[in-house]
Amino acid sequence: MRLELTRRGDYAVRAALAITLLDDGRPVSARRISERMDIPKRFLAHVLTDLVRAGIVVGTTGRSGGYRLAAPASEIDLLRVVDAVEEHGEPARCVLRGGPCRLDGTCAVHDAFFAATAAMRRELSAAKLADLAAGGLTLRDGPGRRERVGTSSLS
Repeated sequence: MRLELTRRGDYAVRAALAITLLDDGRPVSARRISERMDIPKRFLAHVLTDLVRAGIVVGTTGRSGGYRLAAPASEIDLLRVVDAVEEHGEPARCVLRGGPCRLDGTCAVHDAFFAATAAMRRELSAAKLADLAAGGLTLRDGPGRRERVGTSSLS
């Protein structure tokens, strides 16, 4: 079994981390986010719109415009970022039947799978952007070059 985000979820996490890491007091341009996190520009616009709509980032227009976090990175968790772009409701299908659970709403494995989902959501909720960024990430730094960065070593 594996946990996997959609491409949109992957890009949302990368964009939020880029904004966290590249924060120097000025908004971070979409172009810089795209280049540093290797996110296609056409997808990034949609993801950033979702993050703005969710109140995670604030966008400003104009020549010196860009994106910044709407709150301190220590207050924004990974679950909130993922939920901004991913479906996060209950599983639509019963694991055993491939359709709805029994009329009472549960099957033999229902509780186990829902407990696992709740545990995953707790872990994502505990992961704050500031902590993830402080741990260091590898970003693109020019064509084919990558650098390991954290909040204290990014230029």
